[in-house]
Amino acid sequence: MRQALLIVCVSVAALQAGLIGEKAPQGDWPAYGRDPGGTRHSPLTQITPQNVARLQRAWVYHTGEKVPNFEVTPVMVGNVMYLSTPSQRVIALDATKGTEIWTFEPNPKVARGREHRGVSYWPGDRDTGPRILLATSDARLIAIDAKTGTSIPEFGDNGAVNLREGVADKFPQSPTPVTSPPAIYKNLAILGTSTQEGPSKGPAGDPRAFDIKTGKLVWRFRLVPHPGEPGNETWGPPDGWIDRSGPSTWGLFTVDTERGLVFIPTGNPADSYYGADRKGSNRFSASVICLDAATGALKWDYQTVHHDIFDMDVAAAPALIEVVRNGRRIPAVAEITKMGLLFILDRLTGQPIFGVEERPVPKTDVPGEEAWPTQPFPVKPPALARNSFKPSEISRVSPESEAFCGKLAEKYTNDGPFTPYRIATGTVLFSGSAGGGNWGGVAFDPRIGYIIVNTSEMATIGRMVASSPGSRGRGGAPPMPYRNEGGSTRFVDQDHYPCQQPPWGKLTAVNANTGDVAWSVTLGSYDEMEAKGHKNIGAANLGGAITTATGLTLIAATNDLKFRAFDTKTGKELWMTRLDASGNATPITYMGRDDRQYIVVVAGGPGHLMTIGNTAEDHADSVIAFALPK
Repeated sequence: MRQALLIVCVSVAALQAGLIGEKAPQGDWPAYGRDPGGTRHSPLTQITPQNVARLQRAWVYHTGEKVPNFEVTPVMVGNVMYLSTPSQRVIALDATKGTEIWTFEPNPKVARGREHRGVSYWPGDRDTGPRILLATSDARLIAIDAKTGTSIPEFGDNGAVNLREGVADKFPQSPTPVTSPPAIYKNLAILGTSTQEGPSKGPAGDPRAFDIKTGKLVWRFRLVPHPGEPGNETWGPPDGWIDRSGPSTWGLFTVDTERGLVFIPTGNPADSYYGADRKGSNRFSASVICLDAATGALKWDYQTVHHDIFDMDVAAAPALIEVVRNGRRIPAVAEITKMGLLFILDRLTGQPIFGVEERPVPKTDVPGEEAWPTQPFPVKPPALARNSFKPSEISRVSPESEAFCGKLAEKYTNDGPFTPYRIATGTVLFSGSAGGGNWGGVAFDPRIGYIIVNTSEMATIGRMVASSPGSRGRGGAPPMPYRNEGGSTRFVDQDHYPCQQPPWGKLTAVNANTGDVAWSVTLGSYDEMEAKGHKNIGAANLGGAITTATGLTLIAATNDLKFRAFDTKTGKELWMTRLDASGNATPITYMGRDDRQYIVVVAGGPGHLMTIGNTAEDHADSVIAFALPK
């Protein structure tokens, strides 16, 4: 039986050559998650729990783009920092001074900027110098000379690869943006694409690998299997697979370089809320997929949501961790979901290490829809974010909020986790599409085996309604028979604060060796709420944490303009400072050429969180470095 895989012939010698360049020094941050496995753990020891409160600003760089969704995590190699902006300019900075070395702007310019979470660094080989890989929101993969900031004409077509070719040919009006940096394995750049929420027909979200030296396609893994391929029967036979858009692959990939494996988080298929034309579990959607990084061959896949009609993309990078059980070291994968469920899987088999239960979930009332009767829930750890709601849990931060939210809640229901959007009553979905654990993912401290997770308590409200006669979908395509009215509407009060009782944001440590929660604390607090006596109630957050060898957890993420340090062992807050704007991003730390350890985070202000909590916040364009006093 054929697999859902397309392999393109390439030079085996070129692939096996691997990387000849030197390994990145311990003090660098050469990839989004620092290491290819995305643990976001630094071995540096200069900044400690004892001196972290002495941190001060070392430098600030302004990009000149005060626009929404500045969510980038820079990379830093050899005292040069590389980052991207929402317009997808790439900037190289002196990492100790914050001064500009070069800037690169795609030609032609990106017509419509949007969130862009970074670039990738490739160290080069014996024949080729180091390169920066930029994947854009208008679907180009661009190679840039890391030293000069100039494009490389021999890569692709005059320096760029058209990422729409082969996945969006039949849908010229449908966008296929790439918002995450590619994963790097040897001479390959491996990446996915974001696809539409609806209607169901549109571009594919298949992950692909390209040769970093030439731009040639090496392999493609088909996420919606064709007839004769494993999983096709789960896509609504006989024709649910035809021209199916998605599943999206907009999240971050990770790589096990030792074993040659790439780990891919996948989103939901289109339509995001209506699946009557794709009856079945929809294999490979809302999943963690493990592929051979060199060939794209399937190793295993694990689905976290069956027949996703909730927009519950698996957005976070699958973090490659180690679990110790009964004296045995198990290579593992940690994946947090928007439902706040943390799946800890065996990295080699995809099997849950602490067990998973299939539990019954609520039914739908949408004609023709067949919601999956059960969903997977880890036995350990318990849910790390709220995923259900009762009227008794209405917020009481003020009489006005209680009255407003109580009236709003009368229009919607929630029967527990995975309550689908319905026609008769509408639904409060916990956690919503921006709640639970999102693309910020997890960090891992291998010294003590703790997985660090930040989560948001953000619900969405909506209901399914019949589409209007004669209406058209995206790109002029026919609409679905039913659509979600509301969809991403926040469940908030008259002042845009969450309608449920606090906490509204949390930071949690899970012991990877036992599956137990080690500690959980509220993350964030709003000034306006504190002035009314509501302290430490948590805040909405997007972005992630990092850990250090000295036992620090560092995180911004919250939309309260704060940057914080916690004791990784206990969860105690050790330091907090105010940023120029909220830092909806993941920080980095590195050793500068001047032998000072720096911590850098971008502060861009409101983006996807602009309609919740601190709605009066202005946008910013700051890249802020902190260090101990000289």
